[in-house]
Amino acid sequence: MNSREQIFEMLKQVLVSHFEIDESAITLDARLYDDLDIDSIDAVDLMVKLKERTGKKLEPEVYKTIRTVRDILDALQNVLST
Repeated sequence: MNSREQIFEMLKQVLVSHFEIDESAITLDARLYDDLDIDSIDAVDLMVKLKERTGKKLEPEVYKTIRTVRDILDALQNVLST
């Protein structure tokens, strides 16, 4: 899972399958809390699911800055490239 598109597809799969979010609502600019109804507990669950899928953990400093799907994608791409 190296390309940005592959990471985005995996992220969409997680959001659809574990959080029952309509795939059409998942855009790069979709805000997690406002647009996708991800609350703080869901956000923690999301980070756990992403760690399970990637084997990589997002650092708490990065986690705190995430607001949009693009933010998650950027953070994942960064951590997966190291």
